[in-house]
Amino acid sequence: MESLVDGNHTAVTGFILLDLTEDPTLRVILLIVFLFICLVTLFGNLCTIILIRISSQLHHPMYFFLSHLALADIGFSSSITPNMLVNFLVERHTISYLGCAIQICSTVFFGTVECFVLAAMAYDRFVAICNTLLYSTKMSTQVCVHLFSVAYVGGFLNASSFTISFSLFFCGPNGVNHFFCDSAPLVKLSCSDVSIPAVVPSFSAGSIIVITVFVIAISYIYILITILKMCSTEGRHKAFSTCTSHLTAVTPFYGTITFIYVLPKSSYSTDQNKVVSVFYMVVIPMLNPLIYSLRNNEIKGALKRQLDRKIFS
Repeated sequence: MESLVDGNHTAVTGFILLDLTEDPTLRVILLIVFLFICLVTLFGNLCTIILIRISSQLHHPMYFFLSHLALADIGFSSSITPNMLVNFLVERHTISYLGCAIQICSTVFFGTVECFVLAAMAYDRFVAICNTLLYSTKMSTQVCVHLFSVAYVGGFLNASSFTISFSLFFCGPNGVNHFFCDSAPLVKLSCSDVSIPAVVPSFSAGSIIVITVFVIAISYIYILITILKMCSTEGRHKAFSTCTSHLTAVTPFYGTITFIYVLPKSSYSTDQNKVVSVFYMVVIPMLNPLIYSLRNNEIKGALKRQLDRKIFS
């Protein structure tokens, strides 16, 4: 890898990423599997965005949030998967200094946006079930725009906190012990004092996880209390069914990011981190459109109407 000489040190200008496996046969299998997942992710999330855009019956806050969740999933997956697929085809998995910075910032940005959007969707369900009569006021277009603004500004600020890793000086080994540029293994390669750069990103990411989990937890506590107070079994079932898709999406997402960003690094191995990262960054963005399309009658109905209109037009 290209390097620059600075005094007695050689400054690293690029990094080498370690592959998920060195087995040639397994690399081919993983290439095919991840390529399929990548295509399904793009197709599923693009279809979700387009369907919500063209179907007037889906022009409600919950589905606008869902379209932004799909957009975040596309960005999140695209930050990692293309480079990972290329690395399965080459022997030396190199990435430039700038490319590494872009990859870290883009994954953090879209991951943070997803956290805030999932929290906004939980708040939306809280208002819809617990304050039904005030829903149109509390979830007005202006409120939704403010929530989107918080999500994207929060994503930008969190991603900015990770740029502190690139204020460090890298002069030794340049092999990042991961299949993508991640802040934690990158900081370990630095020749500088890493006490602050190691803490700042973890604190920033941890704070966002705690805040958004708190919003989701409080929303669902109130939702559960409201549902339990309902006299009608049918009403309880209908109210809870509007939340199942969101809960199904939230559980694996927050489970994996808590494992990666909140638990102490000493509590799990690097290989375990890689497996969880694959699920978090590659598999979950594919699952979200499937979860919402298979478990949401309004989306299935809108899709059927659009298909019928195309077929019989």
